[in-house]
Amino acid sequence: MHGRPRNASKPEEEAASAAKAVQLRSLQSQFMTNHHDKIYTNEAIELSTKLLEINPEAYTAWNYRKLAVEDRLARIEPDPNLVSAILDEELRVVESALRQNFKSYGAWHHRKWVLSKGHSSVGNELRLLEKFQKLDSRNFHAWNYRRFVVELTNRSEQDELHVLLSSLLAQNADGFMPNIKIPEEYDFVHSAIFTEPDDQSGWFYHLWLLDQTLNVETPLLTSSWPSHGSSIILSGAGCLSGSSSMFTTFCSESGSFPLILYFDQAVGGVSSSTVTIDSELKGNEGLVWEPIPNKNSQVSCVWVARLKYVSSDPCEYKVKIRVGNSPGIVSSRGYNFNAPYEFVFTAHVHDTVEDSQEGIVSWTDGFDIWDAKSKDLNSLVTLDRLNAEMDFKWRQEAIDSEVECFGILPDSKIGKLTLARLLMAREAMVSDDAVKGVHYEEILQLYNDLMALDSSHYQYYKDEHSKAFLHKVTSSSESLSRHLLRYRDMNNLVCLRLNNLSLSRIASVEKLLFVQMLDLSHNELHSTEGLEAMQLLSCLNLSHNRIRSFSALDSLRHVKQLKVLDVSHNHIGKHSVDTTRYLCSSPLSNSELGQDDVGKQNPGLVTKYWDAYCVLRDLNLKQLDIAGNEIAGEEFSSFVLQVVPKLVWLDGQKKLGN
Repeated sequence: MHGRPRNASKPEEEAASAAKAVQLRSLQSQFMTNHHDKIYTNEAIELSTKLLEINPEAYTAWNYRKLAVEDRLARIEPDPNLVSAILDEELRVVESALRQNFKSYGAWHHRKWVLSKGHSSVGNELRLLEKFQKLDSRNFHAWNYRRFVVELTNRSEQDELHVLLSSLLAQNADGFMPNIKIPEEYDFVHSAIFTEPDDQSGWFYHLWLLDQTLNVETPLLTSSWPSHGSSIILSGAGCLSGSSSMFTTFCSESGSFPLILYFDQAVGGVSSSTVTIDSELKGNEGLVWEPIPNKNSQVSCVWVARLKYVSSDPCEYKVKIRVGNSPGIVSSRGYNFNAPYEFVFTAHVHDTVEDSQEGIVSWTDGFDIWDAKSKDLNSLVTLDRLNAEMDFKWRQEAIDSEVECFGILPDSKIGKLTLARLLMAREAMVSDDAVKGVHYEEILQLYNDLMALDSSHYQYYKDEHSKAFLHKVTSSSESLSRHLLRYRDMNNLVCLRLNNLSLSRIASVEKLLFVQMLDLSHNELHSTEGLEAMQLLSCLNLSHNRIRSFSALDSLRHVKQLKVLDVSHNHIGKHSVDTTRYLCSSPLSNSELGQDDVGKQNPGLVTKYWDAYCVLRDLNLKQLDIAGNEIAGEEFSSFVLQVVPKLVWLDGQKKLGN
C-alpha cells in the first residue's frame, strides 16, 4: 500500500514478534495498575516509557504521561532548569516513539502538548520535521505538525510557502527529469490507446501529458505595450492635425497612458521594485501596478501601470523598462520569473491643436487600407514570445513524434481532437517564420469535421475553432495586416476588423495590445472575456452577436479608454432567465449605492437594470448603440443617459444639449 512493499514474515521475525507481545502484556498490566492508583514515581514513569517504545499507539500511556508531568511540575520549585529537564525528557520519549512509527497520532499530539507549554526551540522542531519528511514526504502528520510549529513563529505565510516550494522543487529537480520521463510516458500510454481506442482513461492521460509538455514552469513575459523599439505620440484630449500613420497616437484627458505587461501565466509580485522604469517623464516614481482584471486577487496574466505625462510640455522621451531584474515576480504555482527582460520605446509628447471631436464614429467610412508591405506593424507589436531563448528542443521533439503517431490513427472523434491539439501545440513552439502557420488549415478542418461528427459537443468545437482561427490571424505580420486599417478621422487609430467570421470566442489578445479600434460585428460571441487586456481600445463594435446581457460585457469595465461601444442587434433582454446576470454582484448590495445620484433618484430602475448599471457606470462612453435588443426602449434609453452622463450619441441620435 502507498508504494510500501509487504513481505512475508520470516520464522525468526515471528518468534521475535511473539516475545514482544508477551513483554507488552506484562508491561500493560503493571502500567494500568499505576495509572488507576495515580502513581507518578520515577519507576512508574520509566515503565510507561518502555511501553511506548514498544507500542507508540498506546493512547492511555500518553495521557498518563501528561498527568505525570502536571503532577511533577506542581510539586517542584519554579526552577526553569528543572522544568526544562522534565519537558526535555518528554520530547526525547516522543522522538523515540516516532522512530518506531513516524505516523503515530498519539506521539505527534503529545509533542504538540509539550510545545504548548512554551518549551523547545522552533528551529529544533523544524530540523526534526525535515528528517521525518525526507523519510516520507506524504506524511500528513508531519505536515500538520509543521503548520502548528510555524504558527508559533513570526514567519509569514509567504515566507513559509517560499521555504516549502524551494525544498520541494529541489527534490523535484533531483528525482524527476521531464525531458526523459514524459517521452517515456507517451510510449507507455500509446499501448493503452491503440489497444483499446474506446477506453477514455488513456486519452485523458495523454491530454494531461500534452499539458505537461507545453507548460513551462517558470513564467515568461509574452508581450508588452509599448513594444520594444516602438514610438508613440501622446497628447491631451482631442485630435492632432497631421498625425503620422507610422506611430500610435494616444490621447488622454487624465494625462497618462497605460504600460501593459502580458505574462504566459498568472503571476504576482509585479511592483515598482520588480519592474523599474528609466525615463525623464516626471511624476512616475513609485509607480503602482494593478492586475487586470482585479477580482480581489493579486495574481494575473495582465498587469498595468499608468505613466503620467504633461501634454503642454512637448518633447521626446526615451523610456526604458526592466522587468524582473530584482526577484519577486512569482507565478501562482510558486515559480520565480527568472528571465529578466528589457525594452525601450520613444514617447513623443505633443500639445493638442484641435478641439475634441464630438462627431459620430462610423464603422463603414473613413478607413484607409493598411499597406501589407509596410514595416509599420513591426513598431506596434511583438508577435513572438519575448523570452524565446528558453529551451524547447525536447518539447518540440516530443510533439513532433506524437503528431507523426496520431496522423496514421483511423478516423475517430477523440483521435481528430487529439491531433488538432497536437498541431496547435506544434504551432505554439514554431519560431521559424518560414514554417509558421502551415498547420492551421488542417487544424480548422479537423474542428469542422468534429462539429459535423459530434453535435452534442458542437459549441466546444466551435470555440476551439475560433481560437485556432485567431491564432492563425496573429501568427505573422502578413496575416495580421490583412485585417488592419487606419481610421483617419480619429488620429489614424489602428483598427482591426474581425467581422463576419463566425467567431464564438476571443483569443490571442496578447498579440493585439496595440489595437485601438476593434470590429467584431456579425459573429457569434457570447461575451467579451479577454478584451480587458486591450487597454488602448477606444472603439468596439459588437453588433449582431449573441450577447444576452450586460453582465457578459463585464470585462469592458477595466478598459478605461473605451469611448465608443456598439452592442446593437444582440439578445440583451430577450431571455427572462439569464445566468450570466449573476457575474455582476447586485449594486443594491454595494454600500456606495447610497451616494449615487441615479440610485437615489431611480432605485426602481437600478433594480430592474442592475447588470447594465453595474457595467455602464464604470465606463466613460461618448457613443453607445443598443438598438435591436429586447431591452431597448424609451425607458432604458432614459436610464442610460442618467448612468452615463458624458454620453453624446445614443443609437445614432445626438443627446440634447450637445
